[in-house]
Amino acid sequence: MCLITSVQPNSPAAKARVRPGEALEAINGHPVRDVLDYRFYTYEPKLRLTLRRPNGKPRAVTLRHAEGEDLGLEFASYLMDEHRRCQNHCVFCFIDQMPEGCRESLYVKDDDERLSFLLGNYITLTNLSGEEIQRLITMRVSPLHISVHTTNPALRVKMTGNPRAAQCLELLRRFAQARLTLHAQIVLCPGWNDGAELERTLGDLASLGGSLASVAVVPVGLTARREELPPPAEGVPLRPVSLDEARAAIVLASRYARVYCADELYLTARLPLPGQDAYGEYPQLENGVGMLTRLRQQWKDADKPADIPPQTLVTGAAAAPFLRELLAGRPVDVTAVENRFFGLNVTVAGLLTGRDIAQTLAGRDLGVRVLIPASALRHGTDLFLDGMTVGELEAALGVPVVAVEADGAALAEALGQPPARNAEPPAAVEEQAAGLPINL
Repeated sequence: MCLITSVQPNSPAAKARVRPGEALEAINGHPVRDVLDYRFYTYEPKLRLTLRRPNGKPRAVTLRHAEGEDLGLEFASYLMDEHRRCQNHCVFCFIDQMPEGCRESLYVKDDDERLSFLLGNYITLTNLSGEEIQRLITMRVSPLHISVHTTNPALRVKMTGNPRAAQCLELLRRFAQARLTLHAQIVLCPGWNDGAELERTLGDLASLGGSLASVAVVPVGLTARREELPPPAEGVPLRPVSLDEARAAIVLASRYARVYCADELYLTARLPLPGQDAYGEYPQLENGVGMLTRLRQQWKDADKPADIPPQTLVTGAAAAPFLRELLAGRPVDVTAVENRFFGLNVTVAGLLTGRDIAQTLAGRDLGVRVLIPASALRHGTDLFLDGMTVGELEAALGVPVVAVEADGAALAEALGQPPARNAEPPAAVEEQAAGLPINL
């Protein structure tokens, strides 16, 4: 049963006198377990809803709506069900490398096929029962986003710590036969799934034909806190991708259609980023694939401000050379912030913390403002991963702090803004950061 928490006024459900507090049990005789059932069975224009009142008594209502129109019902949870948690013990799991003290939700590992379809989250397929696999096929639920890593069954079991991981390629072939759209990712771990293993995986994925929309090859992310990771099997330690390994992966990936390497691999390999034509519709942007190329093109097309006041732009160590080249000749100090919170191996801008930014910029002439990557903040808030707020960072630095999306036009607009009134006079950064909570 799915509890209805509210009914939108004048919606089809409201006109049929569906009430908050009732539970939705079935649609046209089909049991409703979650959001997939709800979306699939409500598409028809004439519906018979089986409801259960708060007192436990059942009732049924009939309603009509335009084909595909939302009924106007809201439920107790987005999925209308509990999240499905990851049952794997991956040798490279980033969540297991998280430092203590972050908000609780950051430690939650989801592996939910519904979030794969609705939000683009990547799943490993190890959570699916036979019934759930068939439901995805029957309902033609796609696109699905799959963390493949390797198609070698024995190696995938070893990398995920889950014997059910061996069925990955078999399931991918079933989904492809059903003409579901699939996006895949491969987290590249040197000595594990690179070289000949990567070539095998890319060849197997290519055999899926047109159902395979894209593949992202991304380097393993390693923090300084790896105590919770499973011990390395057969004496193969985890380590960052080297320059030569990054180049080898890029060369191998280039032999296959719809396979894209993360920007970070190109930066590690010290190779030029591909042009925008290489990425099509940017299907793997959320995996950091093509983000810098798109930003470069957007910057090129944007109306650049004629007058840019002196200011500071902070980013991770990986993207700093790219941004310095992009902004060459302009009074913008592009500052690479070392990631002390996660460890110096973590060089992406989205994992910077307020404390690390504050300590890096302490005592510098920052100009009229500091620009920070919006991806470093919790979505919809002004909170960094370590619990510092943008306001607290402003107070520590004594200048306004502005979050900017990874968008060339947005960057141009932010750089051209006139100077704003300074924030509060800066306190000593060490003192300012020391007492901040890190729970978000």
